[in-house]
Amino acid sequence: MGNALRFLCGYCQSPTTADEPQVLDSHGAALTVDLHHFGITSQVPPGLSQYVSSSKKEQASWYNKLLKAWNEDRPPPKQPEVVAKLVIKTLHNIGKVNLEGFLAFYGLPYVPQTIEEDIEVTTTWPEGITPPWPEGVQFELLTLPVDKRAIGDGDGFTTYVSIKDPRELKLMPQNVIDAIIMKENAHDAKDFKQEKLIKKSVIASGYRFLKLPNQEEVLARKYRIRLRGVDAPEVGMAYGEEARQMLVKMIQGKCLKIHVYDEDKYGRSVGDVYCNDIFIQEQLLKRGCVWHYVTYDRRPEFAKWQKEARDARRGLWALPDPEKPWEWRKNNPNPREHRREAPICSHILIQVVDAPGVGMAYGEEAKQVLVKMIQGKWLKIHVYDEDRYGRSVGNVYCNDIFIQEQLLKRDYLWHYVAYDRCPDFAKIA
Repeated sequence: MGNALRFLCGYCQSPTTADEPQVLDSHGAALTVDLHHFGITSQVPPGLSQYVSSSKKEQASWYNKLLKAWNEDRPPPKQPEVVAKLVIKTLHNIGKVNLEGFLAFYGLPYVPQTIEEDIEVTTTWPEGITPPWPEGVQFELLTLPVDKRAIGDGDGFTTYVSIKDPRELKLMPQNVIDAIIMKENAHDAKDFKQEKLIKKSVIASGYRFLKLPNQEEVLARKYRIRLRGVDAPEVGMAYGEEARQMLVKMIQGKCLKIHVYDEDKYGRSVGDVYCNDIFIQEQLLKRGCVWHYVTYDRRPEFAKWQKEARDARRGLWALPDPEKPWEWRKNNPNPREHRREAPICSHILIQVVDAPGVGMAYGEEAKQVLVKMIQGKWLKIHVYDEDRYGRSVGNVYCNDIFIQEQLLKRDYLWHYVAYDRCPDFAKIA
């Protein structure tokens, strides 16, 4: 995938090495390639340690900051002096020795007089202009309709924002812009193999091509969202699945407005979520589906809404002794292992077979058989593709037992001949 990204950017280079510090050409090639490589692999150039004294972990944090700054800079820096200024501005607090070493590694000039002027950041709105959002909001997201399969629990989900949004268009990396153009050219030339390769590189950059209900295809950026100020029971806990289902009921298929305040340690955008001007956290608290997360949020209205639900014994408050999710997580460091009631294969699509939907005749029976086969088990999955919903499509094995074979033999699903012509599957079916 790294090679694909370098191809999209017009480069055919490898990450820089210790013996060959790179001098940037007019396109800033060396640093660009290393940043794209880091974005995919999280690996820093192996030779950088000979130029700086910091650990690999600290170096990785530098590249994280640089990658974000590089993507946000418009137009992308091209001249070595401009690139050097961006590096100095972004990494001004790593120490002079490390900063000079980093610049030397890429053959960039050290321009100390630009540091102070470049690190000035405007933190207030111009006089006379009122901020459009509540205090503390960093930015606002206006999402595409939320897919229920992207709602993992009662306080988090994944969503997408169209690049037609002015903010997204401004932040879109140059490599993605180039890829879109190349994808269209490949499509026009009927080079569908190349088109698919380019499409995968766009997905690897955090974007996805989605089809709207009207069949229009749009390019959108992926965001993982964490509801601010609340904490839902994990799906493996009592009332965890009920909390998730309530969030599904509230937001599935809906376009949302999200005021983002922060990013948590998992890379999720932490924010307040609104659906048709209805404040989602308020509704979840009043229904007893979530706890007020007082460690991170002291809003008095949240405490009030939780008390109302608790006094009325709604939702989780009807349980005799509801467990706090943050305490449960301390005793269960791998909460995903306990999600026995979560929808099976919410992100994995078993290849070349098709089961009845749960709402269809025999649908629930098919689901329960799959639950029995794989619940609590370690699986081996050979992934062949990704479908339009972002699910990995593959063959599934449990203790070397081929799951599709067992399901077909027991008549719990169909052979999906539209996507697979395997004679063994046809014979079993």
